[in-house]
Parts: sequence; structure tokens; C-alpha cells
Amino acid sequence: MNSSVAAAPHYPPVDPNRAIAADYNKQYPRQVWWLVASFIALVSLCQFANWVIAKLSAARASVQKQVEDTEAGESPAVRRFSWRRIPLALVNAYRVIAFRCTLQIGQSYTLNLAEVFVTCAYIVAIFTWEFVNTTTLAGHRLDISYWGGRAGAIGASQFPLITVLGTKNNVLAYITGISYDKLNYVHRMAARVVFVLLWVHGGSKIAHLVPASYDEWFIRVGLTALVAFSILILVSLRPIRAQVYETFYFTHFLTVLILLLGAYFHTNDKHVGSYIWPCFLIWGLDRALRLTRLVYYNHLYFGFSSTAHRLDASVELLSPHFVRLHIQRPPHFTWTPGQTAFLTMPGVSGIPFEAHPFTIASVDARYQLNGVKTPRTADMEKPASEAGADATPFWKELVFLINVREGFTKRLAQIARRGEKVKVLVDGPYGFSPNLDNDDTVVLVAGGSGVSFTLSTFLGVLSHVQDRKSKCRRLVFVWSIRDANHIEWVSKTLTKALELAPSDIEISIRIFVTSGKVPELAQTETRSFNEDDSVHSSSDGTAIGKSRPSSLLNFSVVQVSQGRPDLRALLREEVDANTGRLSVTVCGSQGIARTCRSALKIPMSVTLNGGPSVVLHVESFGYA
Repeated sequence: MNSSVAAAPHYPPVDPNRAIAADYNKQYPRQVWWLVASFIALVSLCQFANWVIAKLSAARASVQKQVEDTEAGESPAVRRFSWRRIPLALVNAYRVIAFRCTLQIGQSYTLNLAEVFVTCAYIVAIFTWEFVNTTTLAGHRLDISYWGGRAGAIGASQFPLITVLGTKNNVLAYITGISYDKLNYVHRMAARVVFVLLWVHGGSKIAHLVPASYDEWFIRVGLTALVAFSILILVSLRPIRAQVYETFYFTHFLTVLILLLGAYFHTNDKHVGSYIWPCFLIWGLDRALRLTRLVYYNHLYFGFSSTAHRLDASVELLSPHFVRLHIQRPPHFTWTPGQTAFLTMPGVSGIPFEAHPFTIASVDARYQLNGVKTPRTADMEKPASEAGADATPFWKELVFLINVREGFTKRLAQIARRGEKVKVLVDGPYGFSPNLDNDDTVVLVAGGSGVSFTLSTFLGVLSHVQDRKSKCRRLVFVWSIRDANHIEWVSKTLTKALELAPSDIEISIRIFVTSGKVPELAQTETRSFNEDDSVHSSSDGTAIGKSRPSSLLNFSVVQVSQGRPDLRALLREEVDANTGRLSVTVCGSQGIARTCRSALKIPMSVTLNGGPSVVLHVESFGYA
């Protein structure tokens, strides 16, 4: 009896190297994420510990201040060496090494060592996981079948991190205490590392592709995404970004959309699209929150009420290079000194909903110094002259000092030159204000329009001292300007602040004019305030209309000097004169920030011998 046996199907042998490589492609992106998450958790724990210490220090300082206020004949603290100051000296040494030692890269980039460390650690981590265990079973090292596909998997896994770091409503900013604008450096750095990684992936595949492969949808969308990413990286370089910001703004939006769509369809074919689709949710949530706030704060505009035109912002051309913008504070909009707002001006912007960030130069009404008359609600609808504009604008309005460049700001300057008003939609506030309540001495340094940040911070410190929330005893305001006429930008506000400043705080205002002539005291007062003789009476009253307004330059604490400030000598002088906690807040050019960092490289011996604990805050300056 003959029987036939069915032949078993023949399968090609499975390459064990491919199976191992595929397993690594799943494991290693997850391991990279565990490392990133652990680092974020560590920074968050440090931030929480710093917050607890600040609260404890504030409580201890409050008790100490009450004791000092009850003691007669307070004597200055004496510096002496103490081993108990070793922890404080170590903290100061860490601040010097991490944040004041910098690496200069060309004319555009200055990185502190903390940023250098994060950058190097991220690069090392990414490429360690990229090239580890790439030896085949036959002993071939760095085999392309292992690291070629893995580069794409690890690169795709970092897209959610890059997206989160690039949003304005940044959850990482809240848990780490680092503002979104500072995290933006990490956003750009991570994007560039991933860009290199994806070209490693793309290059390894393109080298082995046959011409027919380019007809496949999977290959086409991948190449399209990579080309879009390349264009994005090019326009995001700081020299280009700073010169043509609006071009960067539009290009960024378009290329990111193409990149994410192409990346999703490319990775989803390999079942790793789960790393890409969350980016759309993160981006969509950020945009939804911004749109919600935009409607909430500007609902009177969207209501098409008959009074909507009263909300239009007034624009003043202070000089050919600076514009001042006044906006009536939107209902429910509150902010802290030094925060920023995104302004959308449909009549000025290239596209209707293009938004630009600017620092708010004024302070919220809750920081209003005692003695400033708060106008009634009805007064807000009156002209500035009827509502006491000289006394209240920096406490009741949103005020912005804007540096005129190209594009958006240039068009805004042209509107100011014509004396027209503009419709402005406000979104914010964003960023964090530095906590200066525990500082015995506060030094504020600004260059040009950087005064937007330091002026509001100056008013905030005075308010907290007046409300007994701050232990500050000395407040120093340093401003470097090109033209003496720029003093008028903030003259009324500083004058009013000095008139109402608490008597238990020492104030020093140093203004440096780098070109032009320094104004003389006798020239600062004229009869142009009011021709009524009652204005020129010898009465000591300060009520508007009864006495002549004080000139800023009449205050003995105000000094105007010719030339550039010697910031190194000035800051060293403050360090030598202090024994408590000293903070220096800087908002200016890279040159000013670099000089301040260098001047505050305080050796450990200074702290050990009773010197101050020095904290430096450096704020970003300009578009990029």
C-alpha cells in the first residue's frame, strides 16, 4: 500500500541577529526614558528642598527682624571665620561652578557649566544606548543591522520630551521650578541631538536602499520628515533666528507639523508610533489652554460691545529704537514682577494670531505702594489725565517697553509714529519671578530695555518690604542706557516709588549714560508742569495739582554718571559690604551678564570668613 506524505512548508531561516536587534530597539528607548525621568525627579526634589529651606529661612528671618527692630543701637555684623559656614560655602561654590563659569562659543552662544553638563550628559547617554551591544553573534563589532534601526527608535522616543520642553504651558517648568524660557535651551539642545541621531538612522538605511524602495510610502514619508527637520534646524540657529524671527516663527510651525505627521506614519509602520502621537496631544493641550486664556482675558473684545474700542492699546515712540505700549489691565489678569505676556496684534502681525512675548514692565495692583490713590472703576474709563495717570499707570496698567527691530516691532513703531492705537490680545502671564524676600541686599542690573524686568522687580521688592514680607535692607538699581533722554521712560514711576518707599530700606539708584550728555539737576525742573504759581510754593505736600512734581534727579539716592558702569567693581563693593544674603538680578546683553557672572565668582574663603551668600539671577534678553 502506497501512502503519500504531505511535504512540510519551508520557511527561510530566521536571522537571530535581527531578533536580538529588534528586542534592543524596544528595550533601549524605554531605558533612556527611565534615565531622563530620574534626572527630572532629582531636579524636582532639589527644587522642593530649596522651597522648604526658603520657607524656613523666611520664618526665621521674620523673628530675627522683629528682634532687631526692638533693639536700640543696632551694630553692624562682624565678619569672622566659622566652620559652621562650610555647608553655605559649599552651596556658594556649587553656584559659582555651575552657573557663573561659562563656555563662550563664538559671538552668539554663552553656556554656563550646568548647561554644558546637561548637554554632554544627554549626548553621552543617547549615543551610549545607540552603540552599546552592537556586536553580532559572529563577532562583527558595530554592525549596522544593530545600530541603524535603533537610532530611529531612540530618536522617535525623545519626541514627547522635545515637544513638552517647547510648550509655553510646560508641566516640567512647574515641577522643576525652571521657567519655560530657560527650558527652551534644553528643548533646542535635545532637538539637535535627535536630529543627528535621525540622520544616523536615515543614512544607514539610504546607503542600502535600492531605487525601487523610494516608491514605498513608508520611505517617502520618512525622508520628507527628515528634510523638514533639517530645514527647521537650519532656521533655528540663533544668528538666523534673531535676524528673521518671523520667518523662523512661521517655518517652525510648518516644519514641525510636517515632521510629526511624517514621523508618525513612518514609525507606525514599525509599531513604534506610540512615541509620536502623544506629541499631538501635548501640543493640542498647550494650544487649547492658550486659546482659553486668550478668550477669557479678552472676552470684552470678543463680545463686540460698544466700549470695546476703549480697550485698544496706546503706543508711544520713545526713541527710534524703543516703543512703549500701554494696555488697560484685562479683568481677572494678575501677574508677579518680572513675568512675561504674549501679545497678539492682528493689525500688526503677519498672520492674525501670531503672538510675541514681552516682559511686563508694570506691577499688579496688589503690589501698589501705600499712598497711591487707587482710581475707582469708573475712573478707568476716563482719559489718563482725569484718572491721575502720573501716579497710577505702573500699578493699574500693563506696560511694555519694546525694542524696535525688524518685522513686527518695526511695524509697531510705524503705528506709534502715526499716533494710532492698536488692538491687543493678552495671553499670560508666563515665567517665574525670582524670590527675593529672604535677601538682605538686592541688586538689580539692567541694560536698555532690560529695565522692563528690573523696574517691575524694584517695585515688587519695595511693596514686600512695606508689607513686612521681605527682609531686604538695601536695594540697588543699576541701569545702563545710551541716551540720557531714556531716563524719562521710568522717571515718573521711580519718582513716585521713592516718595512712597519705606524708611527702613536703603535705596541706591545708579544710572549710566554711555553716550550723549548727562542731564544737570537744574535742567530737570521747568515751569512746564503747570504755570500756576501754587505749583511753585514751598509747601511739602505731594498731592497732584497742589505741589510741583518731584524730579527723579532731585533725590540724593539717584546718581547719573557718564560712561559704562564698572560692574565688576560695583558688585565687588556690595559683596565686601554685606554679611547676609545678597542677590544680583541681571537683565541685559550677553556682555552685561558675562561681566556679572565673572564678578561674582566668589571664593569659598569669603563665605567661610563671614561673607555673604550670593545668588545670581540672569534673565534672557531679546527675541532668542
